[in-house]
Amino acid sequence: MLGNVSGDHFSETLIARDPVSYRARISPDRIAARSLADGITVTYREMDERIARCASVLNELLGSSVPGATVAALGRNSIDHLVLAFACQRVNCIFVPLNWRLGAVELTDIVADCDARLLVFEDDFGPVARELGAKSGVKLLGYQGDESSLDGLIRKADPLKPLPATGNEPAILLYTSGTTGTPKGVILTRSNLFYAAYNFSVVGEVAPGAVTFCDLPFFHTIGLVAIARTTLMMGGTLIVSDRFLPERTIDCLNDEDLAVTHYFAVPQMATILRDQPGYSGERMKRLKAIFIGGAPLPPPLVEAYLADGVALVNGYGMSEAGTVLHMPIDHQAISTRHGSVGFPAPLIDVKIMDAQGQACEAGQVGELWIRGPSISSGYWKKPEQTAASFVNGWFRTGDLVRCDEDGFHIIADRLKDMYISGGENVYPAEVEAVLLSHDAVAEVAVIGVPDEKWGEVGVAFVVARNSAKVGADELINHCKSRLATYKRPARIEFLEAIPRNAAGKPLKHVLRDRATG
Repeated sequence: MLGNVSGDHFSETLIARDPVSYRARISPDRIAARSLADGITVTYREMDERIARCASVLNELLGSSVPGATVAALGRNSIDHLVLAFACQRVNCIFVPLNWRLGAVELTDIVADCDARLLVFEDDFGPVARELGAKSGVKLLGYQGDESSLDGLIRKADPLKPLPATGNEPAILLYTSGTTGTPKGVILTRSNLFYAAYNFSVVGEVAPGAVTFCDLPFFHTIGLVAIARTTLMMGGTLIVSDRFLPERTIDCLNDEDLAVTHYFAVPQMATILRDQPGYSGERMKRLKAIFIGGAPLPPPLVEAYLADGVALVNGYGMSEAGTVLHMPIDHQAISTRHGSVGFPAPLIDVKIMDAQGQACEAGQVGELWIRGPSISSGYWKKPEQTAASFVNGWFRTGDLVRCDEDGFHIIADRLKDMYISGGENVYPAEVEAVLLSHDAVAEVAVIGVPDEKWGEVGVAFVVARNSAKVGADELINHCKSRLATYKRPARIEFLEAIPRNAAGKPLKHVLRDRATG
């Protein structure tokens, strides 16, 4: 179907326009979004009008420099956060959602890097926003407040029609979550966003009747693109939660009136939800699936949910591409393919390449290379890193994977996380999977550290499940029958929690400093 639409017409009608403007025409009275924090509910018509008024405000505030200007946002999930994102698109601005978990120093660097002209902030982050304004000179505007706030200006503004555009302009800068400690601005065009949402709509079986629940932050591709944009593009209803509150999340997933069909989480969230007093496997069966990403899934957790009739659908994605690989929503496949992230999304091509640039055979570990219309064109103001990551139309992910004979993909590890012990490659993800198979292990992260005898050896950081009593010797013995000697961790350290970024990925540079400091 997609190939039968002419490029110009397709770009104008489906890519350059945002999904709310389209849905406001064909299903204006359908509920677009509900906000749990303030109880606000908006139809597609109401949301479209608010976006049009917000676009008018941006046009007035930024004047002749509107096209290409960057607008940063500092706040938790809200309907107005999405309104601002789509309003930026309508006036050809670039929306930059900031990670509110970062400190003022880190945020100052990002605001400077993206050349933000305007910073819109939530009241809770007022002190940080004012510090950013003082350091960078960026213009500040509160979301809520008096007539001079964004809300006040929107109420007085006249709706503005979308400015002419194509699919090639940058629409969003997503700063990578920085597992290395150095975030980069990923450029996402209107075209990238459309195809990323299309990919997940197919993978997640998101239909117009879908009700998605989002408590993952909008500064990340999962929350802003995979969940919010896909839902609104498909004409579903988005339940907006400003943060992950386990008891509230369970109440909403159990609520027959809300009738949530799709939920998204990292493995730690899925574990916490099962421990809530209100958890009900019978009620959770209503879900199409719980979609998981960001970290390995413990097999016992997968099986526990499957026993309740709920599929934990594992997948692999990234800021640069959106959804890349996914497990099918099939209970049998999920049960028999622990550790797999499944097949490529429909509009993603993949190949696995060895260190010499040759294609790998089935079962061989190599670097994942991808291409497709959802993939970013590069990094903001970083031509050298862009050139290193994009080769002849292919994006080098930096992740090591293998593909079995049936086409299922398994993430081996980050290329930079692999270490060499006694001349043999060790992939921490493989070691982590073995440790996670122990009933007493809730979380684990493995790193390589220098060793005089072997070159490098593994250190495993472990979080015990529900304060279970387990010792290092027991876990090392658990590995003995499952891993070759050179793969077994030389040392195990117990932590209360693994340090993670907003996507749930372990901050291994922090653990490496701890292990070698």
